Amino acid sequence: MTGIGAVLDLRAIRVAESAVDRLVAVHRCADVLEEIGAVERGYRWAMLERERLMSTWLGEGVAIPHGVDGSRALVRRDSLAVLRFPGGVPWDGGLVTVCVAIAVRGEGHLSVLSALAGILLDPRRALALRSTADPADILAMLNPEVAA
Repeated sequence: MTGIGAVLDLRAIRVAESAVDRLVAVHRCADVLEEIGAVERGYRWAMLERERLMSTWLGEGVAIPHGVDGSRALVRRDSLAVLRFPGGVPWDGGLVTVCVAIAVRGEGHLSVLSALAGILLDPRRALALRSTADPADILAMLNPEVAA
């Protein structure tokens, strides 16, 4: 995986989701990854298993649901899905408003985490990620080449 935006399709950005808890939110993330053809159906169970083993909540209102290491064979192509939950989702003691679901075959999640860290460490960019209601803005934020 090259840049974070290289694997983010506009169809995988949803800005008006709702979920009563983190498990429902992870299911919604898996639904989107399946809808865009990025993963096999079994990947959702790997995402839920990861969440059972260790919370994917990063802080700053962001979680990064992804599968356990053994689930890489269920990934058809490296992809991201970004889901905004404007009402927030209770998540391991915090409140998540953005999920960046990650489906990668190799070690590509490291570049995703690095790019997200850059956004989350900048309060202005972190607020923009949590609050924008325009999928194109999210795509541009995560893929600066698109905005140029």
